[in-house]
Amino acid sequence: MKRKQVGVIGGGQLAWMMGEAAQNLDIELIVQTPNQDDPAVSRAADVIFAPINDAMATAKLAALCDVITFENEFIDLEALKALAEQGVDFRPSLEALSPLLDKYEQRLYLQQIGLPVPQFTGLSSETARQLPSEFPVVLKSRRHGYDGQGTFILKERQDWENIWQSLQPGEMLLEEFVPFAKELAVIAARNHAGAIVVYPVVETYQEDRVCRRVIAPADITVKVKQKVEAIAKTLLTQLQFVGVVGIELFLTKDRQVLVNEIAPRTHNSGHYTLDGCNISQFEMQLRAVSDLPLIAPTLKSAGTVMVNLLGYEYACDDYPSKRTQLSSLKRAYVHWYGKMESRPGRKLGHVNVLLTEEELQQAGQIADKIESIWYG
Repeated sequence: MKRKQVGVIGGGQLAWMMGEAAQNLDIELIVQTPNQDDPAVSRAADVIFAPINDAMATAKLAALCDVITFENEFIDLEALKALAEQGVDFRPSLEALSPLLDKYEQRLYLQQIGLPVPQFTGLSSETARQLPSEFPVVLKSRRHGYDGQGTFILKERQDWENIWQSLQPGEMLLEEFVPFAKELAVIAARNHAGAIVVYPVVETYQEDRVCRRVIAPADITVKVKQKVEAIAKTLLTQLQFVGVVGIELFLTKDRQVLVNEIAPRTHNSGHYTLDGCNISQFEMQLRAVSDLPLIAPTLKSAGTVMVNLLGYEYACDDYPSKRTQLSSLKRAYVHWYGKMESRPGRKLGHVNVLLTEEELQQAGQIADKIESIWYG
């Protein structure tokens, strides 16, 4: 039987982690990525070296693959439409991706299908400098924001005036600041036949708008868990989505659940699944797009704490001593992405620690210990 061949647009750490799952499923992963030192190159069966928004390169990728999926959403949707019209099988489809790529359009779509979101408005170049009536507010770039880039929390009028001195006026998303009780996230998947699976809801902790740690499962009520699961199922069904999505949410002090952002792909909040679940989000993505049966995800222990290993200096170093110390922690698994250069805020790897029932209440202290080794 011919091996299934899956193309991935993007060759960063998400595709790198997908590469191991592909080997386990006997799937050939073929990657389109610009640089020879991109993480996924080492695990791909074949590579097309080209920018991810190079549609001519994607046409070559399509000739080698059964289906094409995505590592990130920074694509040229219009350029890919001609390929889809020629029969290239994108999963998720371009129609499913279309309402999600622009944050303002994403908000409008979520509102349209009845999902709860913070209050928001769009800013054009003509209206961008109109002062909000209340502070604090959140200002976001409508495209290409990630790891906190393109997101600004403005606490007072002076912050608003300062930001417009450093930004070119243009289309932005302005939304209310939500004084949340917890930040939650969930990974969910749907296949072409319409089957849906939802991973445990997790709590995420951000610093400077970058995820520092994830605790699975989140300490929430059954009712909140059911709300999150219903949101995930509604979204995937309405979009007819094929693949994995990461959904970030706010839990307010009065127990409302609001959708913050949708990532139409595997997501940092789901990295704990590599060791903490019976099936990782990366294997689930490949199963969903390859018409393989989806497996109901379950935790392998009472819980998992995931800590991102972020760059804190400019250096060429793979930090062998610190990685050895982290690996020596009880039930710890270190995932190093093989990036050659460190810089402040860059995601270089992550650590998963499986928790016993007794350790669930100590998840924060365990994360603190990991960070003390890494940043110390």
